[in-house]
Amino acid sequence: MQIKSIEEYHQVYQQSVDQPEEFWAGIADNFLWRKKWDEVLEWNFKEPSIKWFQGAKLNITENCLDRHLETNGDTPAIIWEPNDPTEDHRILTYSQLHAKVCQFANVLKNNGTKKGDRICIYMPMVPELEIAVLACARIGAIHSVVFGGFSAQSIADRIKDAECNIVITADGSFRGTKEVPLKSVIDDALVQCPTIKKVIVLTRSRTPVSMIKGRDVWWEDEVKKVETQGNPDCPAEEMDAEDMLFILYTSGSTGKPKGVVHTCGGYMVYTGYTFTNAFQYQPGEVYFCTADIGWITGHSYIAYGPLTQGATSVLFEGVPTWPDAGRLWDIVEKHKVNILYTAPTAIRSLMSFGDDVIKGKDFSSLKKLGSVGEPLNEEAWHWFDEKIGQGKCPIVDTWWQTETGGFMISPIANVTPLKPGYATLPLPGVQPLLVDENGKEIEGNGVSGNLCIKFPWPGMLRTTYGDHERCRTTYFATYENLYFTGDGCLRDEDGYYRITGRVDDVLNVSGHRIGTAEVENAINMHSSVVESAVVGYPHDIKGQGVYAFVVSPNKHGDDELTRKDIIMTVSRIIGAIAKPDKIQFVSGLPKTRSGKIMRRILRKIAEGDTGNLGDTSTLLDPAIVDEIKEGAL
Repeated sequence: MQIKSIEEYHQVYQQSVDQPEEFWAGIADNFLWRKKWDEVLEWNFKEPSIKWFQGAKLNITENCLDRHLETNGDTPAIIWEPNDPTEDHRILTYSQLHAKVCQFANVLKNNGTKKGDRICIYMPMVPELEIAVLACARIGAIHSVVFGGFSAQSIADRIKDAECNIVITADGSFRGTKEVPLKSVIDDALVQCPTIKKVIVLTRSRTPVSMIKGRDVWWEDEVKKVETQGNPDCPAEEMDAEDMLFILYTSGSTGKPKGVVHTCGGYMVYTGYTFTNAFQYQPGEVYFCTADIGWITGHSYIAYGPLTQGATSVLFEGVPTWPDAGRLWDIVEKHKVNILYTAPTAIRSLMSFGDDVIKGKDFSSLKKLGSVGEPLNEEAWHWFDEKIGQGKCPIVDTWWQTETGGFMISPIANVTPLKPGYATLPLPGVQPLLVDENGKEIEGNGVSGNLCIKFPWPGMLRTTYGDHERCRTTYFATYENLYFTGDGCLRDEDGYYRITGRVDDVLNVSGHRIGTAEVENAINMHSSVVESAVVGYPHDIKGQGVYAFVVSPNKHGDDELTRKDIIMTVSRIIGAIAKPDKIQFVSGLPKTRSGKIMRRILRKIAEGDTGNLGDTSTLLDPAIVDEIKEGAL
C-alpha cells in the first residue's frame, strides 16, 4: 500500500482518479473481511447518500487485534505514559490488548449492551479508554467519546442527542497539575438524561465519588465477575460495511453540536491506508500521537489506523508542559519514538519556552514528524524541522477534518517535496477542487477559492446523527454535487495546497473547531448580558483566539469581575476550551438596518486592522463603530 517515490505517487494518484472503484477495491484487499463486497461504491451528493463496500461483512477489531495475534502477538500495541513521570509506564502487547478488549466487551454485555446501542465514553487518556472504544466496536455498539474537558451541559446534550443508555467514565483524571472530577461531572449531566441505565466507573484518581445503587458499577468489580465466569473470549460481532461505528460531536456554525457518523468498512480502509502511507510506517517503529482520543485525531490515528497496521503507539495522559516544557522530549527519548505527530499549538507553546529546554535532549530516534489541526505556520515549521527533527525528519503537515475521517491533503514522508505552511498534495483517491462564491470551478495554478471535494472517499461522514437534513445543508447544499469543507484554500504555481482558514462562522482554536454561535449562546445565558458577538483574532499560541464583544448595561460589580463571571458561564455551559480570551464591553453592536450583526467589521477591529473597515454608512448606527474601535483591547 505504500508509495515509494514522487513518480509513483503521480502514477497512483492518476489511477485513483481515473478508476476510483478499482483503486479502492485494491486497497481494501489488504484488510480482513468475513465476506467481500457486492459493489464497491454507490453514491450521490444530492441527498447525500454514500455507500462503500456494500454487502461486505467484517468487524474492525478483528483487523485491529485478531489478525496480528499469530505473527505479532508479543509486539507492543500501546505504550502508556502517565501524567506523573514518577508513576510507572505500562505496555500492552497485541495479545494482552486483545484479551482486555474481549474481557471488557463481556462486561458491556453483562450490563445489557446490545448491537446498535449508543455508549457515551468520558474518560482520561489511559489504556482503558482505548479498550472501551474497541470493546464497543467488538460487539457492534456505537461509541460516542466526549473529550474530558467538556462540561456537564455539553455531555448531557450529546447523551440526549444520541439517546445513549450506558456511560463509561472514571472517578477522575490528571492533566498536569489539574485533577478533573469526571464522575462528578457525569453525575451533574445525568440529572437531564433518563435514557442512561448504567454507569461503569474506572478507578484512576481515587477521588471520592457518589455511586448510585442499581446504576453505578465499578469497572474493576465488573471485570472480576467476567473472570469468575471463566469465558474470557468474546467473538466479534459480524458488522455490515455500512453499519455505524461511532458518533463524534463537532461544532458547527449554529449553536448545537452535530454528531458526525462514521461507518465500519470505509473508515477502516481509509484510516489504515492513510496512516501507513503518509507516515511510511515500518514494522517496529514507535509512533507517538499527542492527541486525545476525545477528538477525531485520537480515533483515527491512535485507536484505529495504527492498530489495523500492527503499529506500536505511545498513549500520553498528561500535557506537554508539565512538570516542565521538556516533557514531550523526555517521552521521545525514554520510549525511543520514531514518529511524532502533534499540533501546531503544542509546537508554538513549546517554542515559546526557548531553546534551553531542549538542550541535552536526545532526538536521535526521530525519523518522521507530523502536525495536525491547522496549518503549521512557517516560523513554527522551521523550528520543528531544525530543533526537533534536526534537519533530517520530513514534516507531514496533514489537512483533514472530523467529517473526512482521515488525512485528505498531506505530504507522504520522504516522498513529497515539502514546503513550509503547505499541506502539499492530495492523497490518492482524494479529488479536491477550488470554487468561487457561486460554485464555479477555479482552474489552473496560482489561484485561491473555497475548498471542495468532488468525489467520495471511503472515510467520509455518512450523515449527522438523527438529522440527515443537517448533514445535507451543512456539507452538500452550498455548492451543487460537491462536498464543501468550509475552508478557504490557495493552490500555488506547483499545484500545492495551502489552507487559508475557515470561511464560515467557525473558529479554529488550538486545532479545535468552535462555532461562534455556540459561544455567543453561552455568553448570552449570563444574567447581565443582553447580546454578544464573537469573532476570531490571531493568537500567537492557539492560532486563533476568541474575542467577544458583549453588551452588558447592568453589570453586577466591576468590569473585571463580570468578565470572570462570563468566562465561568461559558466554561460551565460548553467547557474551558471555548472560553473567550478577550471580552470587550460595548454599548451596542454594528448592525445593518435588517438587524444583521456585521461580523466582518468586528473581525477587523479584533485583528487591529481598523484602517479599512469599508462602508459603514449603511449601518443602523454608524457611530457605534468608532466607539468599539476606541475601546478595542
